[in-house]
Amino acid sequence: MASLINLKTFTDKRGNLTVIERAVPFDIKRIFYIYGVDDSERGGHRHHKTIQAAICIRGNCTIYNDNGRDECTFVLDSPDKCLLIRPEDWHTMYDFSEDAILMVLASEYFDANDYISTPYVYQYSRV
Repeated sequence: MASLINLKTFTDKRGNLTVIERAVPFDIKRIFYIYGVDDSERGGHRHHKTIQAAICIRGNCTIYNDNGRDECTFVLDSPDKCLLIRPEDWHTMYDFSEDAILMVLASEYFDANDYISTPYVYQYSRV
């Protein structure tokens, strides 16, 4: 299941410096960021192989995760919060603030064949 980690941040009178090196459990092969999002929902997939680390470096957004056993919702509202998203985590991102910038670090280069767009299907009601 996805999990939050706090990134090491140094603060003094000059401002803040947040460090990502050695904070994520994978070598970073791809970096992208999402911004200017209207009221749309982004994501809506999981992966065969890719691990991701999501950081809302400005503003805030919400990320829903479902690993087929558990569901959880995370609010990213500080640039020192990092959400580790495992390959099995079907996830969507939504409720982006107008100024939100969501940066994502990925363990793999883009590969369309790594994406699984079908959400988990449950045999019984999860009520």
